[in-house]
Parts: sequence; structure tokens; C-alpha cells
Amino acid sequence: MDDKEFGSQADAVMARIEAALEASGAAVDFELAAGGVLEIEFADGSKIIVNRHGVMREIWVAARAGGFHFRWDGSAWRDTRDGGELLDKLAELASQQAGEPVSLI
Repeated sequence: MDDKEFGSQADAVMARIEAALEASGAAVDFELAAGGVLEIEFADGSKIIVNRHGVMREIWVAARAGGFHFRWDGSAWRDTRDGGELLDKLAELASQQAGEPVSLI
């Protein structure tokens, strides 16, 4: 994957996450900040940070449960440790921090 493809895929998934959060109806605030950093804030003040890491060509997620790296496999963003899909993992993490189900699909 070259820089252009990474940028395109990363932009698309960030927009998809934003749209899914908006549609989820969950009690979360979120903002896409400069540099492609998405901050998701929960009622208890905790946050999940989703950002693009251009050098590694990965999407990184920092949550209360830990840090996760996702790499494009040609069809989906996959966790570099367990192969899980980004939106599934993000929904799981957001649900844990929100204390309520958060669907991102």
C-alpha cells in the first residue's frame, strides 16, 4: 500500500466511524480533530482516541482496555495481534466504556 492508498482508506474508515457513531444513538461525544485524530468521549469523561499512523500505515486505537493497531489487508482494517476487524473491536471497546451497547455496523 502506498501513501495515497493509505490516505484514501484511512479517510474512508474515519468517515465511516463518524457516521456509525452518529447513527448509533449512544451517549457519546466525538470530534475529528486536526491531523485525522478522532476523539470519542464518554459520559464518565473517559476517551477513545482513533488516529492514523502514516509511517506504519496503520490505524491506532487507544482505549481504557489498551492500545490496538489495525492494518489494511486489502479488504478490511485488521488488528495486528488477533486479526479482529476495526469496527467490531471499536464497538466492543466503546460499549465497555459507555456502559451500554454501541453498534458501529
